Amino acid sequence: MNHLHREARVRRMLEGVPPPVPPELHADAVRRGQRLLRRRNAARRALWLLLCAATVAFLVWTLTARPWVEPPSETTPPLTGW
Repeated sequence: MNHLHREARVRRMLEGVPPPVPPELHADAVRRGQRLLRRRNAARRALWLLLCAATVAFLVWTLTARPWVEPPSETTPPLTGW
């Protein structure tokens, strides 16, 4: 089948009567769209909650561990010259 035959066949299909659409298709599409939106919103909320929890955990760790402070020396220098 060459290009002209395919083009003619497509034109006949487009000019003809469109096939009937099932009446429940709209309701199914709306229901599916709402479900996708709910899932997307729930995932977004979960990610924000996870981000906030990680931020709080990091802040608590930095305030308690104070990683920027040098740890105290465990050995004392020898006392000579007294």
